Amino acid sequence: MVFTISPKFLRPARKGLALNGQTKRAAAVLAASVTLAALAAGGVRLAAQIDGDRGIAPLASSQDIQVDGIAVDVSAKTGAEARLEGWKQAEKLAWKKLGGPAMPFGAIDAMVSSVVIEHEQVGPRRYVAKLGVVFDKAKAGQFVGGQGAGVPRSAPMLVIPVLYSGGVRQVFEVRNPWQRAWAEFQAAASPVDYVRPSGSGGDSLVLTAGQPGRRSRLWWRTLLSQFDAADVVIPAARLERQWPGGPVKGTFTARYGLDNTFLGSFTLTAKGEDDLPGMLDKAVERIDGLYRDALAQGKLKPDPTLNTGRAALDRAFAQLRAELMPKGDDPAVAPQPGPVVPAENVSGVAAETVSVQFATPDAAAVDAALAAVRGVPGVQGAATVSLAIGGTSVMRVTVSGGAERLAAALRGQGWKVSSGGGTLKISR
Repeated sequence: MVFTISPKFLRPARKGLALNGQTKRAAAVLAASVTLAALAAGGVRLAAQIDGDRGIAPLASSQDIQVDGIAVDVSAKTGAEARLEGWKQAEKLAWKKLGGPAMPFGAIDAMVSSVVIEHEQVGPRRYVAKLGVVFDKAKAGQFVGGQGAGVPRSAPMLVIPVLYSGGVRQVFEVRNPWQRAWAEFQAAASPVDYVRPSGSGGDSLVLTAGQPGRRSRLWWRTLLSQFDAADVVIPAARLERQWPGGPVKGTFTARYGLDNTFLGSFTLTAKGEDDLPGMLDKAVERIDGLYRDALAQGKLKPDPTLNTGRAALDRAFAQLRAELMPKGDDPAVAPQPGPVVPAENVSGVAAETVSVQFATPDAAAVDAALAAVRGVPGVQGAATVSLAIGGTSVMRVTVSGGAERLAAALRGQGWKVSSGGGTLKISR
């Protein structure tokens, strides 16, 4: 929203003439009106970023395996017989599409739980239809993948479908055909555990086309935890329209992981806009095939840098201390251990986690504080979670008896201890 204010209302009087009271009041009212309108526009703009017609809920991944888009054209003596024969043919074609082994029709039919009619035409002696076949996963899963088929399941993978169209990159900012293709994909038959966001609400703010370019593990860890995912896959589609209403060329790329690693790419072409959904459905199936191959090769697995744990953090802090500590064996700069505290029986006391803040003017102060805390009876572990040389660092302590017992022990060592909000602050 753009506001234009004519200069003649705000221009000062010329030739030293002062504004009278009525003019001042009018200017003040105008300025206040513009300010309120700008604030209202900002609120509307912020709401528009998360509201609106966006979001496509993915199909529920049930325990069944569904195959859609099976076209049949069968003739028989009557329409009823043609219809029955068409359903049998659809079951065979669906089983072949899943890649199942050669089996008699009776065995295939025993695994079918239902037939979905997408479109059908029944004539006196002919049956033309587009059908979907749903297989019971408990029976068919041992032959066509999934749990119990000897094919390993992947960890939960967050799907970020990136679409390049008309010179614009988008994911969930608006509804688009690439998002719809992934939302309608029957993922139950795939060994890849896809986590497909709906794209509504705040999804469009955090899952953007720029997200795959981020490298911060801390940001990725926070994002993946919101969707209960272990890693990410990035299927990208680039659509190029030759002319309005003409062919649509699609270039599809499969990427995965926090470093946006390339897996494979291919090109498909649709004759027109009417054939675009079908082309995108085929592209989703082919990209799923690339992810299946990557899973079989051991590539599609959670990034170990996401779960480095406290050990790697402690190693990094130890390396930093080694670089900052003065060289040599000067006893004047060596950390001085605190006084020895008599052993205390803390067996049977529940352990609690306490955050401790401590001043760290230099690296020696870090070692001194850690040594003092680790020397308290009942402390099961103490590690820094935030290191600030020249400021205040934070350590997380697991201690039997909780914060009160830890505070009393540190006071006995000569530390000044204050508490507030479940956090201890210690200083010399």
